[in-house]
Amino acid sequence: MQPSSIDSDLTHNSLRGQFLIAMPGMQDPRFHQSVAFICEHGSEGTMGIVINAPSNVTWKEVFGQLSLDDTSLRGDEPVLVGGPVAQEQGFVLHGRGMQFASTAEVSDDISLTASKDIIESLACGRGPDDVLLALGYAGWGPGQLEEEIAENAWLTLPAEPEILFATPWDKRWQTAAARHGIDLTGIGTQSGHA
Repeated sequence: MQPSSIDSDLTHNSLRGQFLIAMPGMQDPRFHQSVAFICEHGSEGTMGIVINAPSNVTWKEVFGQLSLDDTSLRGDEPVLVGGPVAQEQGFVLHGRGMQFASTAEVSDDISLTASKDIIESLACGRGPDDVLLALGYAGWGPGQLEEEIAENAWLTLPAEPEILFATPWDKRWQTAAARHGIDLTGIGTQSGHA
């Protein structure tokens, strides 16, 4: 079976560093009105962090689980639900500049770190300042995301650090689309093809 042209186009034109925005007709309740930041996309599959789903866990609780004192002044901020996969694993999206043991540069402006040293830095208030802390990630097998995009489940748009780090979590879904002239409330909830 030959891969579809959509699959080939998206695989060769990586979505890494893009926003993945759930369309109003998203059938999976785990991703209803979600925005994910794509950290990896290629022939092996796709990995992203949902950036607008707060959990009931705070930063302070994560610091406490790691026996770290909280001098961050940010301990009451919610940890995000980064996705349904590996929800015991922490992931930190942050602005570029600071490097930690597992830091990977995802785009010109945004890095991803999953090592304890960034949590230690956050707990004592050393930064980074532009940061999101999430538990878990969203993952798609080879070709799965491409199929979902072809079925109108997702919209892809360029990611902006301001939306990641300066926009309240509950406004990210509409704001990310509106920055590109798209009104998600005006899009129907039925998916299909013309």
